[in-house]
Amino acid sequence: MTIDASIVKDLRGRTGAGIMDCKEALLDSDGNVEKAVDFLRKKGIAKAEKKAGREADQGAVLSYIHPGNRIGVLVEVNCETDFVAKTDGFQTFVKDVAMQIAATNPLSVTRDGIDSVVVDKEKEIFTEQAKLSGKPDNVLEKIIEGRIEKFYQENCLLEQSFIKDSDKSVQDILMETIATLGENISIARFSRFEVGDALSSNGQAE
Repeated sequence: MTIDASIVKDLRGRTGAGIMDCKEALLDSDGNVEKAVDFLRKKGIAKAEKKAGREADQGAVLSYIHPGNRIGVLVEVNCETDFVAKTDGFQTFVKDVAMQIAATNPLSVTRDGIDSVVVDKEKEIFTEQAKLSGKPDNVLEKIIEGRIEKFYQENCLLEQSFIKDSDKSVQDILMETIATLGENISIARFSRFEVGDALSSNGQAE
């Protein structure tokens, strides 16, 4: 099968993948560009998962002030080299993460970062709410587990739906960025500030 150069160019423009990878993807997908995009994405994610355990002690701290000057975010994202930290792709990812935090106000980067006291309190509330339904205990347990799972998905940064593409999670975008830039990348910590928060709490940080 012969692959037209213009299709290869189009695929490269959409994915950033190399020429040979694009040709391989198009051959595997019988020239279908959409299938080729999926092929490259899966291949990239597989490579990214192998990189995820590597040490990342470079990176950047970025500040983001939401329009209106009422919400501000500081976020640290790490990578393996200073070279990658200065690339447009990395900087764009860090900015997107900061905007995500400003918009969704997560409690932590991962589940491990959420205080068990907070989780227990939520579980207590969900349990009381579920009991009002009058359903059997085995059903109540599943309802409570489902609500706790949703709580994590809404409050853990990596599990949230990405604000620019609700079909993907922040974790999906992170893995795609690792695949594209070729280095392990991790979101280390963040702080979010909103006008008035200091009156009732000390702010939120990972």
